[in-house]
Amino acid sequence: MDSRSTSEPGVESLVVRDLGVIPYAEASVLQEQLVVERKSGAIPDTLLIVEHPHVFTLGRNATEQNILRVPAGCEIYHSNRGGDVTYHGPGQLVGYPILDLAARGCRDIAWYMRTLEQSLIEALAPFGIAGERIRCLTGVWVGNNKIAAMGVHLSRWVTSHGFALNVTPDLAWFDCIVPCGIRDRGVTSMERELGRAVVFQDVKRAVIKSLQENFRPSTYSQEKSAQLLDSHACFSHSGDKTVARSLPGARNAEERRSG
Repeated sequence: MDSRSTSEPGVESLVVRDLGVIPYAEASVLQEQLVVERKSGAIPDTLLIVEHPHVFTLGRNATEQNILRVPAGCEIYHSNRGGDVTYHGPGQLVGYPILDLAARGCRDIAWYMRTLEQSLIEALAPFGIAGERIRCLTGVWVGNNKIAAMGVHLSRWVTSHGFALNVTPDLAWFDCIVPCGIRDRGVTSMERELGRAVVFQDVKRAVIKSLQENFRPSTYSQEKSAQLLDSHACFSHSGDKTVARSLPGARNAEERRSG
């Protein structure tokens, strides 16, 4: 397993660990360990960057009927993230932020989700892809097609799980499921949108840079949160079904999740 730590010069808010290709189950166990360490203050806010072998994952809100067929060599994993069923595989850039939102003065799940989306939208822009939000649907979209899925888990305001950006995956795998339980929209990738090959490492660098910029310690404010929430998607979500918006300072249960 390839494990490297990187950070942009002058940025101390988010340590990046690039783990290369790692099984989904192994990444889940690692996240659980890091969440415990982050709660105790043993580690700083950390971003795991990975690729997974072929796997279908079911979130806490998932319906197994949304897995239509399981090709040979594909695993199925039940996850504690929010959301329904999704696919991970080669050519997909997956990010797992382990952030202590309370330590940032940011007890605001909706802001966190919208900031993840904004980070990916900004990372796509230099490649000539206009990502956008769709009101009441989580993730990043290009037209009617999702290019980045999101599903997170929170425990005492420490985040885990995160996002999956389709860079160059084989999109035929998504035909085996109802992605995120949404039947009337499609899935796309950077490669499909651009009509050419995309250098995975270039995308990885762009995503890391955008996340580090958007999750600097000084980036959260209630005013900025309101601006994000009043843009195109102004609700937090669970399995792409609208739920009540999480307000700054709202009481947090032991585990809260969006997807």
